[in-house]
Amino acid sequence: MRRREFIVLLGGMAAWPLGVHAQQPGGRFTMLAQAMIPRTGMMDTQNPMPMKERYLKRFPQPARVGDLIGMPVLDLNSKTLGSVRRVVRNPAGEVQFIVDYSRWWGWFGRPVAVPLEALGIEGGHLVSLDMPPSEYAAAPTWRDTEGTRMPDDEIVRVALSRS
Repeated sequence: MRRREFIVLLGGMAAWPLGVHAQQPGGRFTMLAQAMIPRTGMMDTQNPMPMKERYLKRFPQPARVGDLIGMPVLDLNSKTLGSVRRVVRNPAGEVQFIVDYSRWWGWFGRPVAVPLEALGIEGGHLVSLDMPPSEYAAAPTWRDTEGTRMPDDEIVRVALSRS
């Protein structure tokens, strides 16, 4: 995390002269500075992008259910929230990951249902992109009667995550 902060600081110092020029009326870098931040909809409070649409923009890739079981689930700060216990399909037909959520690095967790669209895969772990830890804590405990287990050789499409 320190490396990312250093790179952002270094980039800000390098872009400072451009920002001074862009503040002048008619500066040629005005449009460039505005085009550098893409609209993702995640942080846009006036027009938020639905979770399903953000999921589709993350290039979902096929993954075997059996390979996803046991993977750790991390938050955006690389803190372990839990691990995937199983993958189920709820009565509405949506795929959900059952994660053993715990505040203590995934130990002594309770099962929580997490929608497929909220997670992204990054190497050997999953990242909770659209579901903060506070939503895991507030989520109800999942029961075995709330969905049917998917077989280990079935394929689901998991979004890509990038750090």
